[in-house]
This record gives sequence, C-alpha cells and structure tokens, in this order.
Amino acid sequence: CTHYLFIVVVAVNSTLLTINAGDYIFYTDWAWTSFVIFSISQSLMLVVGACYYLTFTGVPGTATYYALIMTVYTWVAKGAWFALGYPYDFIVTPVWLPSAMLLDLAYWATKKNKHSLILFGGVMCGMSLPLFNMVNLITVADPLETAFKYPRPTLAPYMTPIEPAVGKFYNSPVALGAGAGAVLSVTMAALGCKLNTW
Repeated sequence: CTHYLFIVVVAVNSTLLTINAGDYIFYTDWAWTSFVIFSISQSLMLVVGACYYLTFTGVPGTATYYALIMTVYTWVAKGAWFALGYPYDFIVTPVWLPSAMLLDLAYWATKKNKHSLILFGGVMCGMSLPLFNMVNLITVADPLETAFKYPRPTLAPYMTPIEPAVGKFYNSPVALGAGAGAVLSVTMAALGCKLNTW
C-alpha cells in the first residue's frame, strides 16, 4: 500500500509542479531562464517517479505509464485554466511521454539492469525533456501575445510582460537545460531506484 501511495503522491506533486512550470509562458522577460529551470525540474520529477515505479514493478513500460498518469492529472487540473477563459493551446502537451519511453527502452534493452537504467536512462531523459519542451513551446501561441491578451489579475508588477531579452544570459536554453538535466537526472534516477530498498 505504501508503494502505491508513494506513486500517487509523486504523480500529484509532478502535476502541481507542471502547472506552475506552465506559467513561464507569462514571465516573458525571463522566458529562457524560466524555461531552463522548469525543464530541469520537470525532468527530475519525471525520472524519480518513473524509476521508482519501473523498478518497483520490474516491467518495462511502466515508466511511460507513469508519465501518462502525470499527463492526465495535468490535463484535469489545467481544465480549470481553460474554464477561466484561457486559450486551449495553453493546456500542456504530453512532453514527458517520449522521455519516459527512453527510460523504458534503457531498462528493457539492458535486460532490466538497474545501474544501466540509472546511467543511460537518466542521461537520455534529462537530455531529451528540454528538447521536447521546446517543441511544446513552438506549438503554442506566441507567448508575448498570449500574455497581453490574457493578463493575470494576480500578476505581480515586476512580472508584467515586457519585450523579452533573448540571449541576454546565454544563447541556447535547450542545450543548457539538456546539459544540466543529463547530470542531475542520473542522481534522481538513482534516488528513485533506491526508494525501493526501504
């Protein structure tokens, strides 16, 4: 019972994190910085829960199933945003599924080797999620236009949308997110596997 409860708790927290992460579409001046931070945070939440679930069941495919749980939870929660009048393309697309599939692939291809899952799966998941996240952003409406069209009444003054300074801090948010994510996701993959040895 504790195992399944943990899975639900991690999935719910992943969903809450994702809802907050979706807000970076409004933080236009910090768009690239927020993109990197939220890409890393989402990949870490995905990999710890998926590795836990995967090694708990021992069945390749459960990481993808876990990502599907995250996606459905997020769609249900984001339905509230849609009800408030936000555009449909503000609803999150399933960016976790391909990265979770890579975790399953690493586990299956190495004949359920936990250490290969941690090393190879963690690196692949951490590197791929920022890429899929950018594809996700490309498919939605222009962030600046959306921010002005659907202003948030609770938005703090310093978060008021202004013209973004792209490249002000670094040139490639995808590369930075993928590099940091690849390193950190290995650690979180190890944690996810370790949680099964309580």
